Amino acid sequence: MLTKIKNYLKLIRVTHYVKNILIFLPLFFGDFYKDINNIFICIIGFILFSLIASIVYVINDICDIEKDRKHEIKKHRPLASGVVSKKEAYVIIVFLVIAILLTSLFMYNIKVSYLSFILIATYVIINILYSKWLKNVPLVDIVILVSGFLIRVFYGAIIIDADVSNWLYLTVMSASFYMGFGKRRNEIIKSKCNTRKVLKYYNKEFLDRNMYVCLTLTIVFYAMWTVDPKVTDILHYNWLIWTVPIIMLILFQYSLIVEKDSYGDPVDIILHSKSLLLLVLFYIICIFVIFL
Repeated sequence: MLTKIKNYLKLIRVTHYVKNILIFLPLFFGDFYKDINNIFICIIGFILFSLIASIVYVINDICDIEKDRKHEIKKHRPLASGVVSKKEAYVIIVFLVIAILLTSLFMYNIKVSYLSFILIATYVIINILYSKWLKNVPLVDIVILVSGFLIRVFYGAIIIDADVSNWLYLTVMSASFYMGFGKRRNEIIKSKCNTRKVLKYYNKEFLDRNMYVCLTLTIVFYAMWTVDPKVTDILHYNWLIWTVPIIMLILFQYSLIVEKDSYGDPVDIILHSKSLLLLVLFYIICIFVIFL
């Protein structure tokens, strides 16, 4: 029974919920993080988005089950390996939908903007289109990956009605492009068989160049965010700019891992690198100290 539960959790990609931490970013603007109601809203929003993302992951695995069986890593996924059947996957989707409806009642009761639900619907639609067709269109496949990260930040801002600096959106966007290009780069290098059609449109040189353009832009945009009046007016001092070197170290460490023996999946890289986790933890502590 315990093994089955572990397989189900693996199917819905619980570890990928780390991406949804982006929903909490807008809390650090104004006095939003000082309001317990805003924190509660973000927690409910995190749960709701995580459940919806799980449905997307399950649908994607159902669509790619045959291709995943040919992949040296993805063949170990619950559906591809056969430890979870398609019938069980559909039942899990039904349970997730029920959980989403129940969670949505909380969001409705606290009078969250309907625009947040439109954003979630947009996320689901573009990811279903990605699973069915768009993952085979060069650049569009990466744009959709990037949009997922941006939607999370927009969603976090909308549910608490926060005014987020444009520089932060640009930082998230460029960092997401960097990770997206890095993922495709390593898939080209590591894949022994053509399990992803879109890879034939890319080459390592193109992806390398654009990875580091996006890496540079991420540092520049982040630096601009730290000196944005929207941010400095809240803090009344400019200590945030001293976190730029930490962000640079995080990105450099990420690059070091990506260029080694890795498939380039951001979640796997972050969760399996102690040095990267320590740097991220140090950055989070610094942010808390500065804003609190």
